[in-house]
Amino acid sequence: MDETHTLRETHTPCETNLLEQAPLAYENDTFLESPDGRALRMLSEYQEPMSRFRRERIQDTVVFFGSARFAALDVAQQQVELLANTGSVEPAPPEEQPARPGDPTESELKQKRAETAVEMAGYYEDARKLAHMLTAWAKELPGKRHRFVVTSGGGPGIMEAANRGAYEAGGKTIGLNIALPFEQRPNPYITPALNFQFHYFFMRKFWFAYLAKALVVFPGGFGTLDEMFELLTLAQTQKLAKQMTIVIYGAKYWQGVIDLDMLAEKGAIGLKDKDLFRFADTPEDAFALLRAGLEQHIGSSSEPAAVPTEPQPNSQESLGPDIAKTRSW
Repeated sequence: MDETHTLRETHTPCETNLLEQAPLAYENDTFLESPDGRALRMLSEYQEPMSRFRRERIQDTVVFFGSARFAALDVAQQQVELLANTGSVEPAPPEEQPARPGDPTESELKQKRAETAVEMAGYYEDARKLAHMLTAWAKELPGKRHRFVVTSGGGPGIMEAANRGAYEAGGKTIGLNIALPFEQRPNPYITPALNFQFHYFFMRKFWFAYLAKALVVFPGGFGTLDEMFELLTLAQTQKLAKQMTIVIYGAKYWQGVIDLDMLAEKGAIGLKDKDLFRFADTPEDAFALLRAGLEQHIGSSSEPAAVPTEPQPNSQESLGPDIAKTRSW
């Protein structure tokens, strides 16, 4: 006999004790967080972003992928300075000191990593500059909605650099964060109304792909590789009903990570698959590739000269009184 049936059998109403009112289904956290509520949680991560994108008049995006671990140049230089002066009055942090007295191995490793951080910080500055150039150009495009809005995973590193460049150019910029135990706190350059937090990786990836007209892939690790190849596969299999411009930034880095020539030579990919993307090594070259691809998606100049400043009406406001509101008591 199940528990519900047992409760029905044993519960005896008492006139002096009123039964507590049950919560509304959509306010029942126990249900919403349960396996039975999973479908609603997934649907929410589709419908709620859709509503916000519409309200903020976002038509399409340019997505920046890259490592969360690359700091800005001034931060990276400061780390090197701290390491280079470990014998000074202000020592480096304890985790950067030798593992054992007289054994400099760990400090040398940390020094090497800090010097590498300065090198990789160049990518941060390049992403920042490219996002600024792209946003400044896109802001001048006519239309009723914001075009080619810079979008990132919302965290630090290259993601922050992209959002920062767009912010500094005075444009809107999107952050699609994911709930993780590390590295994924929203950076401060995201437009507040376009700051998202996802539980499901696949819903976050959906929003990366759905609005994107172009993709820029900066050096990164597992996450960057995963995101890059997912979209490359969609482009290769022609599952996207649009042309997506894909720019791989940092040819030397990526050619050291992935041997695409060998993949083609072994027949794992077709020779024409290498035409799905282009390499770039400067913000100027990357912007030229992006602009050439994005101009294919620009409509006629008869559209309004500027995006309206007021939010786009929601479905209730658009459809009018046919959709009647209900009260919450």
